[in-house]
Amino acid sequence: MKLEIAVLPGDGIGPEVTDQAIKVLKAIALEFDHMFKFRIADVGAVAIDNYGVPLPEQTLTLCASSDAILFGAIGHPKYDNDPSAKVRPEQGLLKLRKELGLFANIRPVKAYDTLLDKSPLKRHIIEGVDISIYRELTGGIYFGKKELSGDGNMASDLCQYSREEIERITHLAFEAAQNRRGKVTLVDKANVLETSRLWRKVVTEIAKQYSDVEMDFLFVDNAAMQMILNPKQFDVILTENLFGDIISDEASVIGGSIGLLASASVGKKYAMFEPVHGSFPQAKNKGIANPIASILSAALLLEHFELFNEAQMIRIAVDKSLKLHISTPDINANYDTISTSKVGDFIEDFIHNPGDTNMNFNNIHLGQSTII
Repeated sequence: MKLEIAVLPGDGIGPEVTDQAIKVLKAIALEFDHMFKFRIADVGAVAIDNYGVPLPEQTLTLCASSDAILFGAIGHPKYDNDPSAKVRPEQGLLKLRKELGLFANIRPVKAYDTLLDKSPLKRHIIEGVDISIYRELTGGIYFGKKELSGDGNMASDLCQYSREEIERITHLAFEAAQNRRGKVTLVDKANVLETSRLWRKVVTEIAKQYSDVEMDFLFVDNAAMQMILNPKQFDVILTENLFGDIISDEASVIGGSIGLLASASVGKKYAMFEPVHGSFPQAKNKGIANPIASILSAALLLEHFELFNEAQMIRIAVDKSLKLHISTPDINANYDTISTSKVGDFIEDFIHNPGDTNMNFNNIHLGQSTII
């Protein structure tokens, strides 16, 4: 298969972790006889520095003409710490989602057996957890009208949803549940918010079309508590933009690090794949950023094009790296520190030499690349 992939490394640790995902995709292309062409463009704070806007027109054009998008991370302290800034890196990501119609964000959450003791939650609570979060991505309060009074003392953000916006992601969530454990949990705040009441009405109607899927409802505050008390009750979580943003980040503690969470943002025509984590500027160029979320996002990209064996090979390689403690300090504090690039080297090497990678493990520790 030939794929043209737009690469938007972004800010902070984005370029470092994205480099490892590209490294792994190149190994997959070589071993499975594919051709992947990568084209790089700016987005976020680096784009503001270079072009004055967080999403340059040439970046958007590149994304629209590509088969898929591999995204890194955006954000910079000079904007995070300045609430008065009119131009912000995050505006680039929001505009990209809106312009390309990426209305569904899919975030898998898994408890890896080898990392159960890394989570702050007890082993018996998280063992066996396997959740898929479907977050609506182009509507709600993030995209609603924003107002600030003339004296700067009053502000408002409009949360708005249409039936169509709710319907399209709901069908995706129910279809996913049919191929999983057959349960969808709608997370809303229908006791208070009118938008949530519309969500509950529309989702209830659609649920009747999927008789093989169990439907459940939770208010978002209770859902946040249940994510900690009993996450195994969840299969597919369906929710709106703001709630999905919060719930999925909360779920990251299950795996032991947000550096393990991949995501796919899909629409009717375009698809983008990115780690859930932010730009983590404090770790930039230190070699401590966890690249696994970005590498697993590359696996989701392959699955999107029905390259299931290739995606599975990446997941097997990731599992092997975790079992051998070849990982960054966020989940590897009690073992020798492995750099961001060395994690990528190991996973790349496993794809090329799955039977020999155990022997090559010492080379990784010695700082030697097994791939020339």
